[in-house]
Amino acid sequence: MTAHRSRRRLAAAQVALAAVVALTATACGGGSGSTSGASGGENSGAGSSATRTVRTAMGEVKVPENPKRVVVLDTAELDSAITLGVKPVGATGAGTESGFLSYLTPQQTKGIENVGEIANPDLEAVAALEPDLILSNETRDADRYDELSAIAPTVLTETTGHPWKENFQVHAQALGKTAEAKKVAAAYDEHAARVTEALGGPEKAKETEVSMVRFVEGADIRLYANQTYIGTILKDIGVGRPAIADKDTFSVDVSPEQIDKADGDAVFYATYGDAKKAKESETVGSSLWKDLDAVKKGNVFKVEDELWYQGIGYTAADKILDGLKANLTG
Repeated sequence: MTAHRSRRRLAAAQVALAAVVALTATACGGGSGSTSGASGGENSGAGSSATRTVRTAMGEVKVPENPKRVVVLDTAELDSAITLGVKPVGATGAGTESGFLSYLTPQQTKGIENVGEIANPDLEAVAALEPDLILSNETRDADRYDELSAIAPTVLTETTGHPWKENFQVHAQALGKTAEAKKVAAAYDEHAARVTEALGGPEKAKETEVSMVRFVEGADIRLYANQTYIGTILKDIGVGRPAIADKDTFSVDVSPEQIDKADGDAVFYATYGDAKKAKESETVGSSLWKDLDAVKKGNVFKVEDELWYQGIGYTAADKILDGLKANLTG
């Protein structure tokens, strides 16, 4: 198994290095060929050899001053780019019918080349796009960092999910969009504050316990806690959490027989994978589920997994804030 992985990584490295040689040859040829990345679309600024240094999880990385052909290898990086007005030339697929998460519009993802699966990108496809910047994170791509860096400057954050705001700032620095990032963050804060006020203000919001339940195919039921993407959004609007989930951890996992622990003033749930295999069908049809106070009061809401759990970033967060406001004040 180890030998197989070594051969695979060696082959990937050879592909990546070959791509770099090809790109160098093209650049040495002069003319307009080396600046043909305008199809990267919504990046701004003229082509230039100028660089800036970005601090990343892998150390300092020099990136182009105005990257034109960006490839992103996870959903948070895609959200960041689109939020900042940058359309990547390539992105890993999210395993959906369209290849991308459904909360993103067809217009937002039109023209983005699918370069394989998250945590398993096709390095040859990435190299073929001749990127000048690659965005990802250690969780997904630490094992292939050298191969990716041989293709283009690669900026990795340490992880994904909970530190999404900090990661967004790193993405903005790499993309040369720090001014835009400040505006995005400020607009989000204002949006969250409006939701809090719609709930009756900070004190009233705090009295509303919101439970987040995720059914996952092949795993136990997850009650999402504070050290998660959705946990940060709930904190931003100031709502309360059930005691079992009000912890600085990722999640508390339970069986269908323990679903009573998920109760709260409102319950939001989503399913990743097949509903039956994820135990959703079994659980929501049980007497324990029907006995939840939230169920009896009509305060249980099924939401889209692709938005509430898989889509990590400010574009997704704004839509989640709208959903929280609509359901908690309806």
